[in-house]
Amino acid sequence: TIIMSEELQDALDNMYDARIPKLWFRISWESATLGFWFTELLERNQQFSSWLQDGRPNQFWMTGFFNPQGFLTAMKQETTRMNLAKGWALDSVVLHNEVTKMMKEDVVGPPPADIGGVYIYGLFLEGAGWDRRNSKLVESAPKVLFTSLPVVHVYAVSATALHDPKKQQGSVYSCPVYKKPRRTDLTYIFSLYLKTVQNPDHWTLRGVALLCSSK
Repeated sequence: TIIMSEELQDALDNMYDARIPKLWFRISWESATLGFWFTELLERNQQFSSWLQDGRPNQFWMTGFFNPQGFLTAMKQETTRMNLAKGWALDSVVLHNEVTKMMKEDVVGPPPADIGGVYIYGLFLEGAGWDRRNSKLVESAPKVLFTSLPVVHVYAVSATALHDPKKQQGSVYSCPVYKKPRRTDLTYIFSLYLKTVQNPDHWTLRGVALLCSSK
């Protein structure tokens, strides 16, 4: 016998309306509906189960991490240990990236061993389109709100050896990455460098950002 409580009543009411119960948000992630939440639960479980049973995957679904910042910090720590002989320190290591021309199904192996890092996928561009052939930002296609970004190679480099990315790659836009379409400090993860022919301010004024989920 279960005594009906206010929290249980709220959970039952929300589940009836296909909404996520408030109690779940304390130890869970945000989602538009209960159906989307459960689908994401299955996908998250699949990623972690295959990681445990089959070994480290060649690529990672960024949306599947409750704390993606922690995942990226762990990658930085891993790279720092690999380069201890070069005098690298965690405090002087920064994230860098390269947008590949591969989609999720094209990845057949891990990133190059001499560079390290991780392949991530599942990011959506909002406010701009993507020229996959030339790997650069372009204007959005008519009536297209979100554009899937190809697989991104994120790796760590020493800040002392890193050149200004604008000088190194030409003009780039520092694109913020958020967990959800609702952009706040709490949903911000990090920024990716995206190549652009236009001035980066052009995309800043358009509010271009990357989202882990478009729902």
